Amino acid sequence: MRVAIDIRRAGDFGIGTYIRNIVNQFARAGDSTEYLLIGQQSHLREFDPLPGNFTLLEYPHEPGSFQTHLHLPFLLHNRGVDLLHMPWFYAPPVVLSRLVITIHDMTDVLSPPPGISATFQAGRLFFARRALARADRILAVSHSCKKDVSRVFDVPEEKIEVIYNALDERFLREPMPEGADSILERHAVTDPFVLYAGNIKPQKNLSRLIEAFAVAKADLRDHPKYANLKLLLIGNSAEEHSDLRRAVLRSRVQADVRFLGFVPHPVLRVFYSRASAFLFPSLYEGFGLPPLEAMAHGAPVLTSSVSSLPEVFSQAALLVNPENIFEIARGIRHILTEDDLRETLVRRGHELVGKYSWERSAEQVREVYRSVCAGEKPKQGV
Repeated sequence: MRVAIDIRRAGDFGIGTYIRNIVNQFARAGDSTEYLLIGQQSHLREFDPLPGNFTLLEYPHEPGSFQTHLHLPFLLHNRGVDLLHMPWFYAPPVVLSRLVITIHDMTDVLSPPPGISATFQAGRLFFARRALARADRILAVSHSCKKDVSRVFDVPEEKIEVIYNALDERFLREPMPEGADSILERHAVTDPFVLYAGNIKPQKNLSRLIEAFAVAKADLRDHPKYANLKLLLIGNSAEEHSDLRRAVLRSRVQADVRFLGFVPHPVLRVFYSRASAFLFPSLYEGFGLPPLEAMAHGAPVLTSSVSSLPEVFSQAALLVNPENIFEIARGIRHILTEDDLRETLVRRGHELVGKYSWERSAEQVREVYRSVCAGEKPKQGV
């Protein structure tokens, strides 16, 4: 087979984690498949050294651009590509080879980004619908995501195969940074803290998290360990999110909530490992990698009882109704003060991390390639 994989978002969070780990696993497989990676030299730095059956197809245009939709399919056809794998659903609607699309979530469909015009959103959905109808196989990262794709785009469920994500290999291979205490001191973190890490988007439900933290903080004001508890939020800058600043002011926790922005990967590991709890009350996720990362570092996790999160994290996290501030607050108190609960969640979290494997996921993706190129029908009930 000659397979083309779009790697232009290899440096991103979420989708980038998927691309990096799948491609690295393909490189270790040692099979005879020829891989053509669509991107630029800078994208190759995201991967381990790649063997000779991997070739870069330098392509400067942005994903989802006019050139991608109209020019890329003909370029790949001229290169004799048997199958194109697009790791997101804004794929070209007309492809001259077999097409596999991975969908990580439906966020941009269910909650369009702020500032997107109705006309532009309608165009994106048109191309997405055409591409999904054209795709030979669609990969979803959870059964919840699969159901959303089938419902919103009217795609037969048997055409969608679930292949789970896993923990980024960087967390498994790299040793923990030395001098964790000094790293925290450099960020002026000296008190116990609960942590959120991830994108700052409306569906992440951070306004309610801040309000729930304020309620839990008031209940713990006389606690010998957590009287000075802080909430740290790591992710993209919150300056453009005035609703979060208002939530902090309204809840009167200006001195106890800190927005740290993005931090380097080793520093993030320190925060995961030192957090008293990891809080992720998201309203919608296709899979939810940050809670898995926190579990790998021994943090007990609180997350939502909706979307894919109960499916992915099951009994390894404390599940709460993300729309109920007081239930989130009770969950924060329980996870901090009940030692048996904390120990159970930490143990189950470590066990759960081991159940998800990029090696196994890459094998499943390769089997999809083989099946599609062989012209086989999708398996019923997958």
